[in-house]
Amino acid sequence: MAFSTTMLAWSVLDFGDFMGPDLPHALEAIKWATDYFLKATSIPGFVFVQVGDPYGDHNCWERPEDMDTPRIPYAASKQFPGSEVSAEIAAALAASSMVFRSSNPAYSARLLKRAAMVFEFADANRGSYNDTLGPWVCPFYCDFSGYEDELIWGAAWLYKATKAPNYWSYIVQNISDLEKNAAEHTDRVGYGGGSFAEFGWDTKNAGINILVSKLLLSNNTSDVGPFIPNADKFVCTVLPESPTVYVSYSPGGLLFKPGGSNLQHATALSFLLLAYARYLNQSNREIHCGNVVATPARLIQFARGQVDYILGTNPLKMSYMVGYGSKFPRKIHHRGSSLPSVDQHPASINCQGGAPYFQSNDPNPNLLIGAVVGGPDKEDSYSDSRADFVHTEPTTYINAPLVGLLAYFRSHPPL
Repeated sequence: MAFSTTMLAWSVLDFGDFMGPDLPHALEAIKWATDYFLKATSIPGFVFVQVGDPYGDHNCWERPEDMDTPRIPYAASKQFPGSEVSAEIAAALAASSMVFRSSNPAYSARLLKRAAMVFEFADANRGSYNDTLGPWVCPFYCDFSGYEDELIWGAAWLYKATKAPNYWSYIVQNISDLEKNAAEHTDRVGYGGGSFAEFGWDTKNAGINILVSKLLLSNNTSDVGPFIPNADKFVCTVLPESPTVYVSYSPGGLLFKPGGSNLQHATALSFLLLAYARYLNQSNREIHCGNVVATPARLIQFARGQVDYILGTNPLKMSYMVGYGSKFPRKIHHRGSSLPSVDQHPASINCQGGAPYFQSNDPNPNLLIGAVVGGPDKEDSYSDSRADFVHTEPTTYINAPLVGLLAYFRSHPPL
């Protein structure tokens, strides 16, 4: 949730000028999340990171209105550290504070003050929630890559929001440890392309390098540290023509990385390439991947290709966004979408009462308009089945980076 919020805020900061009448909707979505984070961090020394028993919730297929599973709250604290989730919340609050700076300055200041407090908590009480809250949070969202990347990511957003030199010092002092710490997790994660090539809800390394590179390029500084070289190396792991390409591609051209919900990689990495392309343009730079020259225009073209694939330019001529186009996923892995509405079925549907709807071959009765699912397999085929959650489950961390991409391409038609 925090990563999705950070990415929505980054989308508005970089691409909000292109959102037109949809900008207020983006701000509303961000504020919904930041209001929650303010509540979740309102008791000093505690960061509430999960509500609900995950086993109980996953065992039931029922409407949100009918949920009667235990609402147990779980908090990171000095006794139970959770640096990765706390630092990501700090990043979300700091990024969002910039979004509201002009429209709601009092709220913006409140977010920034809380971001600093939560970051200090995450840094002072270092540890992974895997080790402390693991039995309750880890089966579904384990931290595989360590918490050090989130701490630097949080500091980077706080530096961007405040320009306070202590955050810059923190980034510089800790960045050298990031690769070393990541190497300790390599066996579990499989960083074949180097951790600088990774970006998503669990691993922030490539995002740190792109974000900090923008700050360096805009300051026109000569001391680029490892950030710009690593950002360049990241680009070279993604472009298919690069001699150091690490990701794979389907026959139809969709980017693939290991793990489920693959479109999270297509949207998040495309977002970084589009953002970096614009920073490169402003500083008249291009990237060299061996003997291959990657211009900013090429990075933009790549991102557009991934977005076009998601929206229907693919071998199945299928949109992976619910409600977009004439052919899109109809049996998505989503409780509220697959169960009849209270209007159609006023009586409660209990924990196991939703099973017949889950097993049904009928399309979902409620369209979750705009949701993007996990996507097709490596051969560009797609099984529209509720049970196949790896491919049919929508997630906020797939959608969030896509918002910025769509805003940009809405205003920049192909040349």
